Amino acid sequence: MRRYDDPVEVRRCAPGESDGPELGPEQFLWRGRLWKVRAVLARWVETGSWWHGDDVRAVLGTDRPHDQPHDRPHGGAEAGDIVVAPARDLLRERELWRVRAGRGGLESDGVFELSYDGSDGSWQLVGCED
Repeated sequence: MRRYDDPVEVRRCAPGESDGPELGPEQFLWRGRLWKVRAVLARWVETGSWWHGDDVRAVLGTDRPHDQPHDRPHGGAEAGDIVVAPARDLLRERELWRVRAGRGGLESDGVFELSYDGSDGSWQLVGCED
């Protein structure tokens, strides 16, 4: 699967409008082309990087609270450093939808992974297999 990070516009199914999961993607506009979702193949939710939190640092025995080491001239992290994500990133969830979609006949179908970030309402195309 090729990886992307492209914004897309998505039209979601209204509750009761389709046989699939409610509010799933029905159509999406990517690079000026409209794709119709023919089937939802999978749906899952990913959470933020909780493993970079304070509790994990405590278990690992590191007391450096931030990702900015002050004693390094270049100011960056080195191998073995624990990089701590901001709390807003730790709590962030995004929905991922793997769909089969096409623009015309079935021969033009592809499998796409769409990501929905509920914190700002944005959609991204994150993968494509055609």
